Amino acid sequence: MEFHAIGLMSGTSLDGLDICFVRFQFDGGDWNFKILHAETVGYSEEWEFKLRNSTQLSSAKLLALNSEYGFYLGEQVQKFIRENQLSNVDLVASHGHTVFHQPQNKFTLQIGDGRAINTMVKIPVVYDFRSQDVLMGGNGAPLVPIGDELLFAGYDACVNLGGFSNISFKANSRRIAFDICAVNIVLNRFAKVLNLKYDKNGAIARSGKIIPELLNSLNALPYYKYAPPKSLGIEWVEENIDPLIQDQMAEDLLATFTEHAALQIAETLGKFDLKKVFFTGGGTYNSFLIERIKTKCRAEIIIPEKEIIDYKEALIFAFMGVLKLNNKINVLSSATGSTEDHSSGLVV
Repeated sequence: MEFHAIGLMSGTSLDGLDICFVRFQFDGGDWNFKILHAETVGYSEEWEFKLRNSTQLSSAKLLALNSEYGFYLGEQVQKFIRENQLSNVDLVASHGHTVFHQPQNKFTLQIGDGRAINTMVKIPVVYDFRSQDVLMGGNGAPLVPIGDELLFAGYDACVNLGGFSNISFKANSRRIAFDICAVNIVLNRFAKVLNLKYDKNGAIARSGKIIPELLNSLNALPYYKYAPPKSLGIEWVEENIDPLIQDQMAEDLLATFTEHAALQIAETLGKFDLKKVFFTGGGTYNSFLIERIKTKCRAEIIIPEKEIIDYKEALIFAFMGVLKLNNKINVLSSATGSTEDHSSGLVV
């Protein structure tokens, strides 16, 4: 079996829209993949503002944004197909952009109506991958472990460093996965104070001084003592991290939060005795953060080629779309905490 799919991913750190065109092959035993084309479409200031402030909208305006963003996604897919002269796309799988994530209240919302995408591209679209899991008692996250299980099984664990860091690994024949801590969603906010989109290579954090009281308060947050499955969202940052931030130098805040993230990630690797760990996501370019993690654990940290670093999540959502269209399990209950493994996503 062979499938050609486009995966769309927009992360909480608002770096842009990742578009990834992938060929998947199934030989009866294993899945294989090849990324054929991929790019990141940076958000305009207008779109970044709209998405960043979407949590403040009235219900009517949020519904309007859901449609508008869906048509925006459709436009970007149309452009991507045209520029790369693609004629064999079997499906588009869209993660959407997360506005609310409250699994404890049985809802999660990723905007970008898949029906709007389908209206424009006239190709089957799979979207809304998280809601079904939340309704089944799960966290609706993390979802990428199905890809780690079937596409990246050669590593003891996979860690993604994005808006949040998350991990996936096998324990007692079950795939365990959870969010470790916030990363770029907080670091980028501190960089913005210095009129920067992000702290390139962690250079500013490297120049700052750790604030001991803040570091201790961050490390004492109750979330880190919870057993998995567990997940984080922007609401958690607003409720738990924001109140700890005082009027301190951005450089020192960057240094302190980088140290905090490195410690939480390294402790997780050590706790589960993970030796060969595959790192992806935008945070892997933060060389200072990677250095700090390495000083705190014995794990071998493997950083792949740029294409996989940048597009692994979009790649896996494309894969989840393929699995959904074939009525195959694409969400693991051992990772999300839902009542059972299931095939999630709406198809139009």
